Amino acid sequence: MELTVLVDNNTLIDCYLLAEPGLSLYLRDGDKQVLFDCGYSDVLRRNAASLGLDLAGLDQVVLSHGHNDHTWGIMPLMACLAERAAETGRACRPTLTAHPKALLPRRLEHGEPIGSLLCPDALAQCFDLVLSREPVPVTDRLLFLGEIPRLFPFENSVPIGERLESDGPVPDDLPDDSALVYRGDDGLVVLTGCSHAGICNIVEHARRATGQRRVAAVVGGLHLRQPDPARFEATADYFRRIGLAALYPGHCTSLAAKIALSRTLPVYEVGSGLRLSFA
Repeated sequence: MELTVLVDNNTLIDCYLLAEPGLSLYLRDGDKQVLFDCGYSDVLRRNAASLGLDLAGLDQVVLSHGHNDHTWGIMPLMACLAERAAETGRACRPTLTAHPKALLPRRLEHGEPIGSLLCPDALAQCFDLVLSREPVPVTDRLLFLGEIPRLFPFENSVPIGERLESDGPVPDDLPDDSALVYRGDDGLVVLTGCSHAGICNIVEHARRATGQRRVAAVVGGLHLRQPDPARFEATADYFRRIGLAALYPGHCTSLAAKIALSRTLPVYEVGSGLRLSFA
């Protein structure tokens, strides 16, 4: 699998791309092209053009969860698909996979929208939708993990704003937060958007869902934003126990968290333009 970080909060040195507070990963697994999250704006489209990546050729789009910094870039992506269809006379319809609650409206307490701006009916104009709480194969070796069991008490999180369900608003504990896992020759590669469900919960669910215990790498946002030494240590301890080979923390991972984790774990830099390869 070839992985390119299309959107992250940072860019790499001497890599002339754009950054924004969001995440998008472009994946190529054999002849399949997959986009994991879409960032916040048209940055994914502009960076993809700079890197020579054809977003209109995507086979799959996967959403880690429904927050705006992972879903609002889907509108520029839809424009890209529509433009290609107009040019070629052929519809370009990737499959879009997400948790069923990922597309619900969300807001902060003062009313600021922080969820998807597009409902399933709107997205169905450009995508074949697969909305599932259960794991779903994306390619032969990539698996969408579905709803993540909350296993570790130290990863309990505070709700962020409200989720607008059919019977009214509820405190949003992000039940839709999910991830991708690649079953590689050297172990699992876990790709996460924000890890609202808890990065250790996500990795443990990936191990159980695949039956594969070895973890070669974790790539993406860890949602470790506030200084919390106890949680940093518990996270590092879990990763040490499972023998994590490489950690690529980006997006919503603070400098304090990266420094704390790097004391005992193999932590590597992440930014727009990073390319990784996994057998």
